[in-house]
Amino acid sequence: MKRISMAVVTAVALSLGLAACGGSQYILSTKEGRMLVSDGKPQLDEKTGMYKLKDADGKATMVPKADIVQIMER
Repeated sequence: MKRISMAVVTAVALSLGLAACGGSQYILSTKEGRMLVSDGKPQLDEKTGMYKLKDADGKATMVPKADIVQIMER
């Protein structure tokens, strides 16, 4: 019984540790119906009116603020 409890505690601790390592992802939906996934919170550049984000492949992308309908944290 003690071995099972220790295994459960270890599994939970490992799961929480791995979940903490991953950063937040955000989903941006556009007026055209596209869904963009951003690693980390998209940053709005007030001067240009564009959101800067890194997509799932790590590529930097910019999207006009006027094209974004909704931003949700995943």
